[in-house]
Amino acid sequence: MLQIKDLTFGYKKGVPVLDNFSLDYSEGGIYGLLGKNGTGKSTLLYLIMGLLRPQAGQVTYKGIDTTSRRPELLEDMFIVPEEYNLPAITLEKYIEVVRPFYPRFDTELMYRCLDAFEMPHEINLGALSMGQKKKVYMSIALAARTHLLVMDEPTNGLDIPSKSQFRKIVASSTDDDQIVIISTHQVRDVELLLDHVTMIERNCVLLNTRMDQLFGDNDVVNLEDVFNRLLEERKGGLRNE
Repeated sequence: MLQIKDLTFGYKKGVPVLDNFSLDYSEGGIYGLLGKNGTGKSTLLYLIMGLLRPQAGQVTYKGIDTTSRRPELLEDMFIVPEEYNLPAITLEKYIEVVRPFYPRFDTELMYRCLDAFEMPHEINLGALSMGQKKKVYMSIALAARTHLLVMDEPTNGLDIPSKSQFRKIVASSTDDDQIVIISTHQVRDVELLLDHVTMIERNCVLLNTRMDQLFGDNDVVNLEDVFNRLLEERKGGLRNE
């Protein structure tokens, strides 16, 4: 469904953030895109959405190049960036503007998400704190019901109870055929939510697997430990090359 093939991109000439990078997401589920800060996670999300144009390679969603920005793609994709601004208008007015772009928009679901986040329905978006904006925007993103939803560091700015609310809301508000990609370096905020995990480091895919394949005979898996172990193995491999 989502294919990233031989992708190369850099902000400065000769300094690639991603170089000949490939990754496939072929089935629905909640995917964790995990890695350290500065490893290219946000850049990859913007390339997936067609908001950045690769210098080489291609990202296709449902067989269509995402840089084409075709209407049938845009109505089925939604991104929650790490930082964003919302206009100083009411939520009702904002939804009137946004809803026509997303044929599957579910207003009732949006209000259920707001209730779960303990947010009122009648609000002016310009008067919200960072954490409140996150809650509202994530509620809108889930209500859009796009088959591809990406979130960049969605738990930043949320307090501990809100992080727990976030996990419950995402788990209860997504469908099996949706691809939901959550990019984060705060692994413990999302690990109980994930169906699938992708770990990247310096242009390398360290791991790309279903969560149930990590458990083995264990009841729980500590993804931070898995990530650190894979990093050490990679460093050892590089030293031996």
